[in-house]
Amino acid sequence: QVQLVESGGGLVRTGDSLRLSCVASGSTTGAYAAAWFRQAPGKGRSFLASIRGSDSRTYYATSVQGRFTISRDNDKNTVYLQMNDLIPEDTAVYYCAADSFDRSSYAAAEYAYWGQGTQVTVSS
Repeated sequence: QVQLVESGGGLVRTGDSLRLSCVASGSTTGAYAAAWFRQAPGKGRSFLASIRGSDSRTYYATSVQGRFTISRDNDKNTVYLQMNDLIPEDTAVYYCAADSFDRSSYAAAEYAYWGQGTQVTVSS
């Protein structure tokens, strides 16, 4: 079992930046894939970015490419999401996800472990 805890959300203004963190604990030995998703009010959960454990290869949704950056520090069992140039449409609950199968996937169903989410609100 892997437990994930996100932090770093908050209320910001348009154009601001935030960095979300996701700390993994439990059975974290070995490489694992990690990803960030978000869910806006009244909408489904959407993929943002993923990163592989073995080589830190990253993948991004088109909607955030160039503004968001996913990274990881394996020594700290932490995955980050740097978000720049935030806009009101980025308002959502942001979730960290992980899976012991080290692959990159945009499908939420392929991640076994999820955090509780952190709220990001961007005002205009």
